[in-house]
Amino acid sequence: MSLAIYDDVWDLDLAVCPCDQHFLDWIAARDLRGARIFHFGTGNHHLVGIRSAEDGRGNAVLGITASPREHESYVRLVIARPEIGRRYKVLFGDIYQLEPRLLPAFDVATLFHLGEFWSEKNAAYGAMTDRELALSLLEKLVPGGWLLFYTGSFAYDKAAAIADRLEAEGRLLPAGSFATLRLAKKPG
Repeated sequence: MSLAIYDDVWDLDLAVCPCDQHFLDWIAARDLRGARIFHFGTGNHHLVGIRSAEDGRGNAVLGITASPREHESYVRLVIARPEIGRRYKVLFGDIYQLEPRLLPAFDVATLFHLGEFWSEKNAAYGAMTDRELALSLLEKLVPGGWLLFYTGSFAYDKAAAIADRLEAEGRLLPAGSFATLRLAKKPG
């Protein structure tokens, strides 16, 4: 048994996957400042982390990738541009193994790729399910914090079912949409 990884890289292709750009557009439209952001799926482009470090809003991003090469590109990025590393950190690993006790509180969490990566390989070493992952990140959100989903994901049906159930249970409040993003808020 070995760790479930993404043995490739995701380069920026806005025609195929615009969620990171739409997220940045949402941040700009809200003029979100000083926020603590958890970002699921950095991509090899690291667009969210780089732009957040550069835009002057003071947001801090903790990303996670299961791609060794995406993590290596992050390391090269912050060696070459250490100012980016001050507000942008990237964990390497299976997101379904996140230990919530090791995570800080967040104002915003993106679950753009919820449902895309879980498989029996993850289950073999006791990883969380997609619902458990969503619940653990929801618990890390401050009251009134945002949870965002990507409606263009090939697994959005799975993510939507989880979001719908969390809303039905009163754990999540619907908060509209922005471009390809479904917005929800933690009560409080």
